This record gives sequence, structure tokens and C-alpha cells, in this order.
Amino acid sequence: MSEVTRMGSLKDKIMDMEREEILKALTEHNWVMARAARVLGITERMIGYKVKKYGIRKGGEAEGNL
Repeated sequence: MSEVTRMGSLKDKIMDMEREEILKALTEHNWVMARAARVLGITERMIGYKVKKYGIRKGGEAEGNL
């Protein structure tokens, strides 16, 4: 088993970290995407795209696997 397979790729780690930060911001701002986006320094459109991309749901669960 290669080191990359065992530890996961950098891209996977970045995606996991991004998903967690978005989820944290949404939770802290009562799921108001405009506020969460502002805190993260991204647009509302971008946070909407990423919420859909990662399958983020209000319960903190992701839809499907990436």
C-alpha cells in the first residue's frame, strides 16, 4: 500500500478541512449562508456551490461520499 493511499491525498485533506470549516461557520451563524460566507471570506454563491458539492445538510451530515 503506498503512502498516498494510506494517508489520503492532499486534495482529499483540503476538501475535508474546507467542508468542516463551512459546516462550523454555518452552525455558528444559525445556517444563514450570507453570514457564514462573510466570515469565511467567500461569496454567497460560492458557499451555496460548496454546500451542494459536499452534500452538507443542516444536521451536519453529508449526502453520499466524494
